Amino acid sequence: MKQAIDYFDQWVAFRQRYLRIPGVQVAVQSGDDLLLSAAYGDADSASRTALTTEHLFRVASHSKTFTATAIVQLAETGALRLDDAASVWVDYLADTTLADVTIRELLAHQSGIIRDGREGDFWQLGRPFLDETQLRDTLLDSSAAVLTPNERFKYSNITYSLLGVIVAAASGMPYSQYVTERIVNRLGLVNTGPELDQKRLGEYATGHSSLAYADHRIPIEHVDTRAMSAATGFYSTASDLVKYFAGHFLGNQVLLPDRWKRQMQQPISDVIGGDSYGLGMNVRTVGDRQLVGHGGGYPGHITASIADAEAAVAVTVLTNAIDGPADQLAVAAFKLIDLAGTDVSDDRAPRFTGRYASLWGVLDIVALGDKLYAISPSAPDPTELLTELEIVDEKSLRVTKSPGTSSFGETWVFDFATDGTVRSFAGGSGMTQVPLATVQLPDRFEVGVPNTFSGPAIGSENSSTLS
Repeated sequence: MKQAIDYFDQWVAFRQRYLRIPGVQVAVQSGDDLLLSAAYGDADSASRTALTTEHLFRVASHSKTFTATAIVQLAETGALRLDDAASVWVDYLADTTLADVTIRELLAHQSGIIRDGREGDFWQLGRPFLDETQLRDTLLDSSAAVLTPNERFKYSNITYSLLGVIVAAASGMPYSQYVTERIVNRLGLVNTGPELDQKRLGEYATGHSSLAYADHRIPIEHVDTRAMSAATGFYSTASDLVKYFAGHFLGNQVLLPDRWKRQMQQPISDVIGGDSYGLGMNVRTVGDRQLVGHGGGYPGHITASIADAEAAVAVTVLTNAIDGPADQLAVAAFKLIDLAGTDVSDDRAPRFTGRYASLWGVLDIVALGDKLYAISPSAPDPTELLTELEIVDEKSLRVTKSPGTSSFGETWVFDFATDGTVRSFAGGSGMTQVPLATVQLPDRFEVGVPNTFSGPAIGSENSSTLS
C-alpha cells in the first residue's frame, strides 16, 4: 500500500496546482496507522497563507454521520427505538403529516421531508441558517412533506436537523454536548466539533467561491449553522476524520458494536448515479470494495470521506473551494491502492520513475506493485487509460499495454546523467520528454528553434522526482 499512498500524495499535489484549487488537505488511515496526513496550497488565496494539516475545515454533511451514530448509540442502549415515530420525541409533530415518520426513515432519507425549506439562501449567505423556532415552523408548514414516506430517496437537511432535536430529547442533553462527549471526546478528536468555534476562527481555512462565474476566487465568511448543526455544522481536519471513520471499521468497538455499524452501512436507498444510502452513510462500490462515508458541501468548502470498513482503510480529502473535487480525489486513492496491490517491484524500476513534461503535457512514470505505469496526472482518474511499461534494459522501456491511438509496442529510450538521474527520454511518438523540474519555458515556441522539450540534450543533473 505504501507505493500507492506515496504516489497518491504526489498526484494530489499536482491536481491541486493543475485545477487551481486554493488548498487541499488529505489523510489516509489503515487500521490504527495514519499513513498520510498532508496539505497542499493555501489556506487563504489572498494572503497566500500556506495550508497546514492543522487548519480546520467546515465538513458540512459529514455531520449527518455523527448524528446517525448518536441515534444508533441511543438505540443500542435502549434510550430510543429506530422504529419510533418522530412525534414520540418531538411533541409538536403530533397531529401533523410528519407524526408517524419513523427515526429509521429519517436516517435513510426516506421521510419525504423538504430538503432545506422554502427559503434556502442561507446556503449563499443571504440570511442566517435556521434557528430552533424557524426549524419548528418549517416542520409544521403544510409543505414540509414533499413526498410520502418510502416513496423514494429524498435527501433532506431539515430531516437531519430534526434528528438533532431527537438526540437531545432522548439523551436529556443538548445535541452538541451529546456528540462531543459520546463521539468526539471518546475518539480523542481534538480538532473536531459540532459547530463553528468562535474561539478558533483564526485556525479555519478560508472558503473560496467558484471560478465558474468569475476569473478569480472570492473569500467566503464562515457562519454558524444554528439549529441545522446536526445536518451540516461540524468542523474537522482530514486526520481527525479518518480517525473518526476508523471508529466505524468492523472490529472497532469504541463507538458501536459491529451489528449496529452493519445496520448503518447496509444499502437501503438507491441514489441516482449508482450509489446507495444506509443510515447516515453513503454506500458505493468501487472495484471489488464496498465503501461507506459521506461528502460535505459548505459555502466555500467541499469535503469527502470514504472508508472500507472490512479492510479498515479510510481516506479523507478536504478542499477550501466551493467547486473542489474532494470526492473524485478520495475515490482515486482506493483505485490506486487496488492497482498497486502488494509493494513489490523490479529493483531497476526507480531509475525510470518520475514526473516528466513535453509540449503536450505532463506524464508520471510510476512503480506500483510489480508493474511500471505511465499515468497522466491531468486526468481525473489516474487509473483510467493506463499505459503499462516493461523494462527492456538499463536505458529503455517498452509499451506493453496502452489505450487507443498511443504508441503500443514501441520502445522509450532514456538519457541518464552521470549521477543516474534522467535528463530526458524519447517517449510516445518519439517525442522528447524531460523532468518537470528542469523545464524552462521560452516566451514563444518557434519552428526549428531549440527549446526545453525538443532541443539538444539538456545535461541537467536535476532529479526527475515527482513534484
